[in-house]
Amino acid sequence: MADADSQRCVSALLNGITQRLYYGNTEITEEFLKNELYAEMTQDEFRALHDKMRSLLKVLPPLSSIASADMDQTQLEAFLTAQTRKQGGGGVTPEQAAALARFWKAHRTRVRESLLAQSRWEPGLRGLKWRVDLHTSASRGQVSNSPVALVELELGRTGESSEFVCLEFDEQKVNLVLKKMAELQESIDSVVHRS
Repeated sequence: MADADSQRCVSALLNGITQRLYYGNTEITEEFLKNELYAEMTQDEFRALHDKMRSLLKVLPPLSSIASADMDQTQLEAFLTAQTRKQGGGGVTPEQAAALARFWKAHRTRVRESLLAQSRWEPGLRGLKWRVDLHTSASRGQVSNSPVALVELELGRTGESSEFVCLEFDEQKVNLVLKKMAELQESIDSVVHRS
């Protein structure tokens, strides 16, 4: 296979794997990719190539971790150079490295957005408004001049209209919420510092 054809096939393979892994396109199967791109390869040869490209996609930031920074072009070139120098068949060919570089340049933003969307809890918080008012009367007709925090949460799923939740907190409940948030932050910090 000529170098240009090889790069085109690797690019198409990377696009197909991305469609399946990150964009949820179930029509793109391993069998479909083999038949369309590498019909002359044996199933074992294709599976090895497919698995290698899939694993490389998973180690490229932010694919390996949403928390990691996006790999810039210089970092990508260094990574791919190291991959082409690997001995024993674990690396990539220069054609595959070139295809990976073009793929990452073209798909970096879209793949990152897809991963972020997959990691969000649904329904999500779309907005928050709050204010402090004076509570001027109680439910039993008693006069009260205590401050209250009024919080309005806008919740919604992607593509649907929002729902609103209104909460009212007195000073004691605000302090309790702040204490619970501090405990939650401490728990998160202890897990993050352990790993």
